[in-house]
This record gives sequence, C-alpha cells and structure tokens, in this order.
Amino acid sequence: MPTTVDVLLTSLIRGNLLPSAHVWITTRPAAADQIPPEYVHRVTEVRGFTDPQKEEYFRKRFRDEEQASRIISHIKTSRSLHIMCHIPVFCWITTTVLERVLKTREGGQLPKTLTEMYIHFLVVQAKVKKVKYDGGPATDPHWSQESKKMIESLGKLAFDQLQKGKLIFYESDLTECGIDIRAASVYSGVFTQIFKEESGLYQDKVFCFIHLSVQEFLAALHVHLTFINSGLNLLEEQQTTSKKSETRESAEKHFYQNAVNKALQSPNGHLDLFLRFLLGLSLQTNQTLLRGLLTQTGSSSQTNQETVEYIKKKLSKNLSAEKSINLIHCLNELNDRSLVEEIQQSLRSGSLSTDKLSPAQWSALVFILLSSEEDLDVFDLKKYSASEEALLRLLPVVKASNKAL
Repeated sequence: MPTTVDVLLTSLIRGNLLPSAHVWITTRPAAADQIPPEYVHRVTEVRGFTDPQKEEYFRKRFRDEEQASRIISHIKTSRSLHIMCHIPVFCWITTTVLERVLKTREGGQLPKTLTEMYIHFLVVQAKVKKVKYDGGPATDPHWSQESKKMIESLGKLAFDQLQKGKLIFYESDLTECGIDIRAASVYSGVFTQIFKEESGLYQDKVFCFIHLSVQEFLAALHVHLTFINSGLNLLEEQQTTSKKSETRESAEKHFYQNAVNKALQSPNGHLDLFLRFLLGLSLQTNQTLLRGLLTQTGSSSQTNQETVEYIKKKLSKNLSAEKSINLIHCLNELNDRSLVEEIQQSLRSGSLSTDKLSPAQWSALVFILLSSEEDLDVFDLKKYSASEEALLRLLPVVKASNKAL
C-alpha cells in the first residue's frame, strides 16, 4: 500500500516500523524540537568552530598579521557575524568577501550584518563571472543580462524548494522552476561557489546550493525582487498584488509584517534565516550595493521603523526562546540595537533586575549571554534569579553551558 515519506518517518521514529532500527536524524534545533522527547535516545550537536578555531582560520587565510587582526576584531564587534562564524562555510564566505573589500576599499567600512555580507558575496561571484567567463574588464558593470537571468532563476528555485523543505534538487524540480537541465549545468559551471552539480545514486544529475544559508539568501532576494518589481507578495497564501488604492508605504508595511508572521508560524523554523535576509534587503544601503541587479528600490526609513516596532511588539509576547532570539537578529539586520544596548547598559551598571524584565528584555538578555565572548563553561543561574520563570527563560543559556549552578 503506497504511503508518504512523512508517514514512513513518523512510523520509524515511533517504532511502529522496524522497531529494532536506530534512526539518525540531522536537522536544525527548531525542527528537532518537533520530535517528542520520549522517542529521542541521544542528542548530538555538531558545534563547528570554537572561538579559538575561528581566529586560527582567519590567521591562516590572511597571512598579513595586521590585516588578520583587523578582520578578527571587526567580526567580534558584530555579534551576529561572530556567531555565524562557527559554521566553517560562513568563515569561507566571510574571507572571500573581506579579501575583496579590503583590496577595493582602502580603509573603507567592512560589512557588519549578515545580509550585507551575503550581498557582497553575490557581487563578488558576479564580478568573477564577468572577468573569468565573459572576458570583460574588471571595470565593466558586473550585472550583465545573462548574469541577472541566472540569479533570478536560481532565486526562484531557492524559494520554491525552501517552501518545500528541499535542499537537493532533481531535474523535475528544475523543470518546475523553468530551468532546463542544460542551463542548470551552465549555472553550476559559472557560479561554482553558489550552485553545484553532482551525480546521484543512479548517476542522475542532482543539484544543490553550496550551503543552506546561500539558498535562504537567494530565496529572500527572489521574494524581495518580485515584490519591488511587480507588487506581488509571494508569501501570501493566495498570492495578491498590492491594490491600486493602497499606498506604496502601506503595501510595504503589510509585506514585511506578513513575513514576520509567516516565519513565527513555521513550526520548524525553516524561515528564520530567510526572514533576517528579507528584512536586511529592505534597507536602502543594502539595495544600493545591488544596483544593476535591482532596477528600482523600495522601503522608506519610516517603513523600516514600523517593522522594528512591529518586531518589538511580537517580542513582548511569550514566544519560544529560538523565535525570540531570531527576532533580535532581525532587529540587528534592520540596524536597531536599542533593546540589546539597553540590557547591556543595565548589566554594566549592575542595575539589572530580572524581576522587572519584560519578555522582550528577557530575549535580549538571553541573546547577550549566548553571544558573549566569555566561555559558558559554568553558568551561574543564581546571579540572575532562582525563580522557575527565570530558569525557563534562560534555558537556552543553560543548554549551551557545560555546567549550570
């Protein structure tokens, strides 16, 4: 009797099918939390780079001691970048970008947010294609019509497959997105550091992005481009374009608030990073970096501020720790650090009273503790509060520590 993959997997986890089998599931923490704890016998976390290993990686890549120290210092000041650097691929993306930025912008400002870093990474790849494959001089505009078409097609593929939870794509997936197999092979040959082709189990061609975060970034770029160019909101259940009677500001406000709601409704957190990128793309400064690919820009500073206030309103509700922390990251992408700075100031002055913290302030405190440079070998919970509420709020920090008092 035919069945679906989710039914098979559920039966395996519950032990109804092959009861003596051991099932090893690799996933992000938010999705892992969907499995009832009574069916979990062991949890293993792939930690990636430790802080000393991050430094070691950058010092190996940048032989110039002064340059390496500047980059390490810069990454440490941007906590969201420093956190992401535990992923080796992100360290590689960061070095690819910073190497190019330091060569072309003497003494210039380095990327501070995740969105800015990935935009620079995309631009670097477009420039490499222009010079290496098109034979054009480095001074030429890097967004040729062909490059734009390739990125737009890859963005559509990234978004459609992210919606389905797919990280590996077959010919049928590509065809659904209007990409033929020959074009896909060209994309993987040209944008080698974005998209790759491999041989599957039966020598079929399979494709994937070099890392899930690249797929999430391109998916956000596709949704952003579609909305800016046509007013179509791809995140709506019934896709609609903004009404003629609706002002541009009103349409943008609805678009970003809807994206926040959509990500919060996801049970497995599959839109968390996507949301950070989408909100980051709303900033004019980031849109300027993509000139040539973007034919028009959108989002006023007023819309950005309204989105910030909307996120803070959401943080005042009792969300899960993972969702709250992601919303703090979203505020960071929108260049709003007021919530975190407020708690940091209280910590520095010794005036922090956990009895009076709002849910949003608790989220900021957890974010600060998790992103602290101090090693969480032993976490003293009593320093903050001994109450049950404090324990529940600080659970992500307790989990990240080797020992809690």
